Amino acid sequence: MGPLLAEPNYQPLDEKALARRLHVPAEETGAFIAFLTEEEKTGRVMQVRHRLYVQPRRLGYSAGILQMNERGFGFLVPVNPAEPDFYVAAEDTGTAFHGDLVLARLKEQRGGRQRDHRPRGEVVKVLQRKRRQLVGTLKKTPMFYYVIPDETRIPHDISVPPPQGTPPLGQKVVVELKDWPDRRKPPEGVITEVLGSPDTPGVDLLSIIRKHDLPTSFPERVEHEAAEIEAVIPPAEISRREDFRKIITLTIDPDDAKDFDDALSYRSYPNGDFEIFIHIADVSHFVRAGSALDVEARSRGNSIYLVDRVIPMLPEKLSNGICSLQPHVDRLVKTAVVMLDRRGEIKSFRFAAGVIHSARRFTYQEAFALLHKPATLPMAGHLHALNEMAQTLRRRRFARGALDLDFPEVKVRVNELGIPTHLERTENDISHQLIEEFMLLANEVVALELKRRSRPGIYRIHENPDPDRLEDFRAQAKSMGFACGDLTQRGEIQKLLNRVRGQPGESVVKIGLLKSLKRAMYSPKPIGHYGLAKINYTHFTSPIRRYSDLVAHRLLFGHPRDAGDSSYDSLSRLSIHLSNTERQAAEAEQESIKLKKLEYFDRQAHTTKRTSFQALVLEARSGGLLVQLPEFLVQGFVPISALEGDLFIFQPQRLELNGQRTKVTLRAGQTLQVEVASVDLARHQVDFKVTKQSLLKLLSPTRV
Repeated sequence: MGPLLAEPNYQPLDEKALARRLHVPAEETGAFIAFLTEEEKTGRVMQVRHRLYVQPRRLGYSAGILQMNERGFGFLVPVNPAEPDFYVAAEDTGTAFHGDLVLARLKEQRGGRQRDHRPRGEVVKVLQRKRRQLVGTLKKTPMFYYVIPDETRIPHDISVPPPQGTPPLGQKVVVELKDWPDRRKPPEGVITEVLGSPDTPGVDLLSIIRKHDLPTSFPERVEHEAAEIEAVIPPAEISRREDFRKIITLTIDPDDAKDFDDALSYRSYPNGDFEIFIHIADVSHFVRAGSALDVEARSRGNSIYLVDRVIPMLPEKLSNGICSLQPHVDRLVKTAVVMLDRRGEIKSFRFAAGVIHSARRFTYQEAFALLHKPATLPMAGHLHALNEMAQTLRRRRFARGALDLDFPEVKVRVNELGIPTHLERTENDISHQLIEEFMLLANEVVALELKRRSRPGIYRIHENPDPDRLEDFRAQAKSMGFACGDLTQRGEIQKLLNRVRGQPGESVVKIGLLKSLKRAMYSPKPIGHYGLAKINYTHFTSPIRRYSDLVAHRLLFGHPRDAGDSSYDSLSRLSIHLSNTERQAAEAEQESIKLKKLEYFDRQAHTTKRTSFQALVLEARSGGLLVQLPEFLVQGFVPISALEGDLFIFQPQRLELNGQRTKVTLRAGQTLQVEVASVDLARHQVDFKVTKQSLLKLLSPTRV
C-alpha cells in the first residue's frame, strides 16, 4: 500500500476504493480495514475529510517519536528515516510525554535564527503512549496529592487521588496514567503499587524496571514451551549439518557473561589465504516463527542488561543453556565461512547450518593477557593468528572511512545488596577488537547475500549526518581546543578522532560527535551504515539477545514461509518496533549505570577521607562549571560558589569565567582536581568542589 500512496498523482481514497485499487479479495476486506486502522495508529497513514487516506508528509505532517529534553522542549524523530527531525518547543508538545509516538505538523519558519537548524513542528495528536505507567515520588500539598515523576524529561506532576490508609509520602510509587486530553489541566493517574523508600536496597532498580514497564518473568505458556525442548541434540539433527567439531573453536566474552552467541575457528593456507568460520548460536532451530517463545521474544525485542541483572529475551534454558555456545559440549550453529586473502580482502563466502564443540572459553582479560606475550601454547597461537587477521580487517575498515567511535565503558560492581563497591573501566582493547571485526564481517556478508538473493531483510542502517548539526559540533570541539576542518568530509572527522585519541577530552568529543550523528536503526531498506562506512550491513551475530538477528537467520537459511510474514510492510513495522525496544533497553541500561554511579559518589561524599578526581571542564556557565570525570564518564557541576579565593564573572561572549583579582580564566578543555561535594539522587546530579591544591595552583599562576 505504501508505494500507491506515495505516487505523485495519487488522489486520496477511502477504504473501499483503496481495497479495489489494491485488488483485496472480498473475504479479506475485514482484515484490510483492520490493517488500515493499525497503519493509522502508527502514523504511516492518516485520514482527512470524508475518511480519505493519505500519507501524512504530503500534507505537511510527520509521525515520529517525541524525544523530550529536561528543559521542556523536544525533537521529533520521524518514523520514516527519510524525513528530517522536527524541533518542538515546550509550548508545542501538547499532551505528549517523552517517548510517545505522535503526529506533528510542520510550522511556518519565522525570521531570525532559531535555536536549532531543524524545522519546527507542533504535536497535534498522540498516536501511542510509550508508557501507561510511570514511577515517581508521592508528595502532598494542603489541597491535593501528586507524584513527581522520576523521568526528568516529563516536566508535569501527576495528580492522584488521596491514598487509602497511611499515605506513603516520600516513597516511590507506580502510577497508572489516565487519558490526558487537555493540556490546560494537569495529567492524572492512580497509584497502583508502592515500591518503598528510595533508601531501601533494591528499590532503585525496581523503580527503573517499573518505569520502563520491563517484564520480570515469562508467561506460563512460554516457560512450558521452553521446558519441552530437549537438552540433548538428536544424532539425526547432527547428521544433517556440516560438522565443524574437528576444527579448534573458541569463544571470547566478558567475565560475567552466560549467553555466548558467537565462536570462532579458522584455517590458514600456504598462499596466505585465511578461512574464518564465524559460528553463531542457532536460535532459529529452537524458536519457531509464530510459537509462544517467538511471540514473546518479538515483543521484548532484545535482552536488557541492568547493573545487577539481565532481563533476557529468551528463557534461561535457551539463553544460558541449549543455545549458548558453552565449551566442551556440542552446539548447533549457523556459520558464515569467509575466505580472506592476506590483505583482508574477501575472496568468497558461504553459509552453513553446522555443529561445533568449543574447546575453550576465554574472558576478554585472559585473551588480552595472552595476546601481549609470545604464544607458547597451541590455543594462544590460535588467538594470535585470529588477532593478526582482525587487526588487518580493522586497518582496512578505517582506511575505507569507518569512524572510530569506540570509547571506554565503566562497569559498576555491586554487592549482594545492590550497593556499588567500585567502578571498573573497560577499554576497547585488542581482545574486544578481535571479536568485533569478525562480527562486523559476518554482518556484512549476510547483508550482501540477502541482497544477492533478492530476499527481504531487516538491515542495520545509519544515515548520513545533517551538515548543520556537524557544524554545531565543530564549534563545540573548537571551544575545547581541538582544531577541525569541514566535518561534512569523512576524512576530517577521522582526523579529529585521531587528534583527540588519548586526550582528557576524548570521550567528551566522541559523545558530542555521536549526538550530532543520526541514530542507527533497523529498516527493510538496505541504505548502508555511515559510521562503519559499509554499503551492506545487518545484524546476524547475536540471536540470543536480539530479535533482529533471529529474523536474519530465518530469512537467510529458511524458506520465506518459515520466517513468518516477511512482506515489506510487515518488516517495516517490525523494524520500527525493534528500533523502539532497542532505545528503551539502552535508556534503562544507561539509567541503571548512572544511578549506581551516583550512589557510589554519594558514598564518597560521606566518607571522612576524600578522594580527588581529575575533571575536564566541558562548559563554563554563569552558575559555574560543567565538568566530566574522564576516568568514570560521569558529569557534574562545580558551582561558582565553590571557586573560593576570587570573584569569578561569566563572560557569555567567550563562554569563560574570569577571576577579577587573579585574572585567571576558566573555560572548556581545562582540567582540574575535584572532590565530591554533594549528590542529589532525585535530580540525578552530582556537585563537585575544586581541591585546595588545585585552587592554589589556579589562583597563583606563574607570572612571566
